[in-house]
Amino acid sequence: MERRVGTISRGIRCPIIREGDNLADIIVENVLEAAASEGFALRDRDVIAATESIVARSQGNYASIDAIAKDVKEKLGGGTIGVIFPILSRNRFSICLKGIAKGAKKVVLMLSYPSDEVGNELVSLDQLDQAGINPYSDVLDERKYRELFGENKHPFTGVDYVQYYSELIQEAGAEAEVIFANQPQEILNHTKYVLTCDIHTRARTKRILKEKGAEVVLGMDDILTSSVDGSGYNERFGLLGSNKSTEEMVKLFPRDCSGLVQDVQKQILDKTGKHVEVMVYGDGAFKDPVGKIWELADPCVSVANTEGLEGTPNELKLKYLADNDFSDLSGEALKEAISKRIREKEDNLVGNMVSQGTTPRRLTDLIGSLCDLTSGSGDKGTPVILVQGYFDNFTTEE
Repeated sequence: MERRVGTISRGIRCPIIREGDNLADIIVENVLEAAASEGFALRDRDVIAATESIVARSQGNYASIDAIAKDVKEKLGGGTIGVIFPILSRNRFSICLKGIAKGAKKVVLMLSYPSDEVGNELVSLDQLDQAGINPYSDVLDERKYRELFGENKHPFTGVDYVQYYSELIQEAGAEAEVIFANQPQEILNHTKYVLTCDIHTRARTKRILKEKGAEVVLGMDDILTSSVDGSGYNERFGLLGSNKSTEEMVKLFPRDCSGLVQDVQKQILDKTGKHVEVMVYGDGAFKDPVGKIWELADPCVSVANTEGLEGTPNELKLKYLADNDFSDLSGEALKEAISKRIREKEDNLVGNMVSQGTTPRRLTDLIGSLCDLTSGSGDKGTPVILVQGYFDNFTTEE
């Protein structure tokens, strides 16, 4: 019988995860219980995905502002440090900034403008145009910024991040100076010790600063790469991907998750005979067209995944075939012609006209985005997502 439903994404409710919980067992148990209670069956190539948050929680991967401060002071000297290109986020950066400032005497905070890396605006492009400011070359101090633009509160959070970050630095015991610039080397006019806080452009920023004469250049991915006085850590990403836990603690990105995804895959195979794919996902990768915020504040979408999720989609564009190759057909004849083309398609359609318009992104980024949108970031209580039918196509039958 022909399958009448394509991709289905289900949020799987789970208990609150605590440090030391056997997460693989919990994931498998709750997926199977959901299948039994809702009356659906697992299939080969279903995808089971767990949010990075519950993995980090099960690992107990937390760190205090004191641990951050100690690492920053040791690695950057404890004097005047430049903190450049942070995102504007109470959840993502404020607690990190507390720890950073606590490890320095003075922080020169350099903010990119008109927006941060993920799209949070300090000012609008229209405001820049009206003021005659060129963000690619002009450098503003806080006095000039206020003179031109006044107070600018985030439209969703209501926070004036310039004021908020300045106060956090001062409350941590450091002197604060704020400047606005988009060229990394500008910070070197203030200090040669720099912590660059951008996420996806960090390698370029580090390279430029080193070429321009910085004495010490570190990224967020270089802080807490090993435990400090028993703290959590992440050897690959450091502070990147961290979230606020309490006013004094951050939850770090989870450490190696490859064993977890393989364990879940094996348990499902043993219990059901089905070969599923498994991943641990962070932020999805998409942009809000109204708020202009790019969701990807984590350093990657897929923290770990099984082998079957590697690669990119290899799909034909149905409307292209219908409007071009088979424009003279309709009804059952059109369906049969397209189905035959799908069954005979090449293993690699890169560069082929019939694949144009299909999404040119990695499978893990696409599926991770679907999972992130399904689980949400609030109180849904579904940190595990089951995606079925993602690898189906027009010809798939039961």
